[in-house]
Amino acid sequence: MAANKISMKRRAQLTLRDMKRSVPLYIMIAPFMILFFVFVVYPVLTAIWYSFTDFNVLEKANFIGLNNYKKLFLDDSIFITAIKNTLIIAVIVGPGGYIMSFLLAWMINELPHKLGVVLTVIFYAPSMAGSAVLSVFQQIFSNDSNGYLNAFLQNLGIISEPILWLSDSDYVMIVVVLASLWTSMGVGFLSFVAGIKGVDDAQYEAGAIDGIKNRWQELWFITLPNMKPQLMFGAVMAITSSLSVGSVGDGLVGFPSPNYATHTIYNHLMDYGSIRMEMGYASAIAFILFLLMIAANMLIQKLLRKVGT
Repeated sequence: MAANKISMKRRAQLTLRDMKRSVPLYIMIAPFMILFFVFVVYPVLTAIWYSFTDFNVLEKANFIGLNNYKKLFLDDSIFITAIKNTLIIAVIVGPGGYIMSFLLAWMINELPHKLGVVLTVIFYAPSMAGSAVLSVFQQIFSNDSNGYLNAFLQNLGIISEPILWLSDSDYVMIVVVLASLWTSMGVGFLSFVAGIKGVDDAQYEAGAIDGIKNRWQELWFITLPNMKPQLMFGAVMAITSSLSVGSVGDGLVGFPSPNYATHTIYNHLMDYGSIRMEMGYASAIAFILFLLMIAANMLIQKLLRKVGT
């Protein structure tokens, strides 16, 4: 017992000594930690607290317990619709944009350098020029006969009257998903390009000696294991963007969308947080969205650990 107390005392002394030696390092990271706490940790904790209150910004917040969450899941049918729409878009746009980004990055790596640079800019540009992309989709899927798709289908005799792509609740989700996919190749796509180019050629040569016979085996046993940080970063960005999608639908079909066909959790959050100013209710919506993102990230991390094993 005495020896155990001495050992604990010794460990405490060593820890204190190491902390004193690391003071310059603590000072160096202090600005980041302060900013991270002020702009990330504190807002998240504040939102969690407000989610248990009735708060409209103008008056003092009143604690109401779980009433906001009960209302969301038991009385707010539009929120249930928003969850369904968010999951539909996330399941298609998240994995779809992720796989498309990686395959295009892999293809670009096989091309001459100058051509690869040009294609990288072309594929990345839609994520930077979101409003321009939405204008293009509005022209393609315009509700009248002047829309490119309607005109094309009428010329072929497939339809006799224009389809209301941006007004009919049966079609708006298709248009929003396509536009979201086209704009999904952002920084995750660039990280894939950089990760593939960063793999040492010597590893491919060593793999050929060890029995790797084709490009698919190179991809699975060499490229992907070397890209785990980029794969994780791209997955996080894909999940975040797909679960928080909403502005694309607003730009294409307006707010609210026809019969709430493309109404997402993000749209519901903006409705109560920016329009109705019911900040307690909006905080509850934001916290649920936060939990969804955390759960999705944990699932993706578990799947990516199996890559190359």
